[in-house]
Amino acid sequence: MSFINYASREINCKIVYYGPGLCGKTTNLQFVYQKTAPDAKGKMISLATETERTLFFDFLPLALGEIRGFKTRFHLYTVPGQVFYDASRKLILKGVDGVVFVADSQEERMDANIESLENLRINLVEQGYDLDKIPYVVQYNKRDLPNIVTVEELRRELNPTNVPDFEACASTGEGVFETLKAVAKLILIDLKKGK
Repeated sequence: MSFINYASREINCKIVYYGPGLCGKTTNLQFVYQKTAPDAKGKMISLATETERTLFFDFLPLALGEIRGFKTRFHLYTVPGQVFYDASRKLILKGVDGVVFVADSQEERMDANIESLENLRINLVEQGYDLDKIPYVVQYNKRDLPNIVTVEELRRELNPTNVPDFEACASTGEGVFETLKAVAKLILIDLKKGK
């Protein structure tokens, strides 16, 4: 649900990085933040309690151009990974324009990936969204580790609708910007349609 700021001639869009605990959501955001020019980004804010952390920041990608004379500013959010922070996850999904599901490629994390993806679908429905109808991409993170599941199996389990997906290693930045650009592009296509 993008927000238009007529004074600054900007369309503000919200991208949420969703996935199980310790899958690399925060690492994705930190990498993007570090590599974004200082004059194109706002402050990175970490809302931390004793038990959970949510990160967010906004940036204005200069290369993506304008829509009807408006620049597009993206606000990137992570959700707490652990299941018992469901209320926070639901709140962060409010007004979402696009979702990046970050999956942990390690064999022992497959159940957590499946559980988190199901939780994402349920929480989106409660907010009035359908995952199959909003801009959405999947990132298979931690591809550099030895005990990983094949991309084919990850696709079968986590991407049955064949949305754009990317292999990544967020700690080195591999696949991070490709993932972000893909979801941003889908959001811009949606905006141009006038949704």
